[in-house]
Amino acid sequence: MDNDLFFTINPGSAEPIYRQLVEQLRRRVASGQLVAGQEIPSVRELAQALAVHPMTISKAFGLMEAEGLLERRRGLPMVVAAQHQKAMRTRSRVELLRPVLEKAAAEARQLELPQDQVLALFKSLLQDQGDA
Repeated sequence: MDNDLFFTINPGSAEPIYRQLVEQLRRRVASGQLVAGQEIPSVRELAQALAVHPMTISKAFGLMEAEGLLERRRGLPMVVAAQHQKAMRTRSRVELLRPVLEKAAAEARQLELPQDQVLALFKSLLQDQGDA
């Protein structure tokens, strides 16, 4: 598994790195990109790949375990929890995206940007990420 592509971080974000990791895993499980039993890179591997302190990764993993996203196995890598056999329904995944879009919409209104420009930008960003 390519650890540096497993998670990405934005060090300049106001959102703490551990929270970025939790949210990314939550979305990948919800979409079915990660399924039950799939191994997660170790704390040490991920900390090294992302150039962050291992305690940051450990905190994120602890939260993911408490939330029921990951399962700890003694002496083995952590895995996606057993209850995540398949992707969530589209409606549920949309609800995970809603808060981010609400925030973006509020910021666009505050900047008094035309709706067509905002939608064009969003469409462009979706296409750019799909090509990556």
